[in-house]
Amino acid sequence: MSVSLITDPYFYAIAIPAVMLYGMGKGGMGPGAGAVVVPLLSLVISPVQAAAIMLPILCVMDIFAIHTFRRRYDREQLKILVPAALVGIVVGVATMNLLPVRTLKLMIGVIAIVFFLNYLLKRSTPNINRSRRWKGYFWGALSGFTSAQIHAGGPPVTVYLLPLNLDKTVLIGTMAVFFTIVNYVKLVPYTLLGLFDTANLLTSLVLVPLAPIGVRCGYLLMQRISQPTIYRFLYGMLLVSGLKLCYDGLLGG
Repeated sequence: MSVSLITDPYFYAIAIPAVMLYGMGKGGMGPGAGAVVVPLLSLVISPVQAAAIMLPILCVMDIFAIHTFRRRYDREQLKILVPAALVGIVVGVATMNLLPVRTLKLMIGVIAIVFFLNYLLKRSTPNINRSRRWKGYFWGALSGFTSAQIHAGGPPVTVYLLPLNLDKTVLIGTMAVFFTIVNYVKLVPYTLLGLFDTANLLTSLVLVPLAPIGVRCGYLLMQRISQPTIYRFLYGMLLVSGLKLCYDGLLGG
């Protein structure tokens, strides 16, 4: 990519709403809201480049999200999820390109869709016993792994957290802290892989002022929407992200 991309109106026509959408997800609409961002940017640039441009922006969004949800998160769940995610990131980076990306996308997409269908059909969803830490370790590690590999860490951690029926603010705050840690850890392998070239970083810098705006919009929306509606929205976004991942896994490039 050349630096001239920053002046490309077609890129910005997609990038601006995509970054705003991701910020709204960070601010209160859940990680599934950002599941379509990299695919959207991939319409005009490569997926790898899209991910590299987005990561610094996400890290800035995370700062505002942490400030917004300070002291409103579940420490117990983070103590389970974060260490597992770090292990997943290490494994994901170490095995990068060994497992086909399309296989990973299909796997996570199927999990997300099945989980949504279970909710839609109102079958009994087993409540996650907080003492059964292995479930959190599994989903946390899978989230870290898929985030490192294909930037799809949202569905696994959402599958784990939604059945806990946390207060909506605590739920989003827990996700905010979790993904802040995951994203900042990912800066290390991205740097080592040489993905942060001057053009990518400059493009990130141009788009980064949208980060706090998106986060704030998402938070204001969350404050005006009831908890049942927020949960229905999150389940819906889980379905959307699952369908997109399955599409990419079966038909995508």
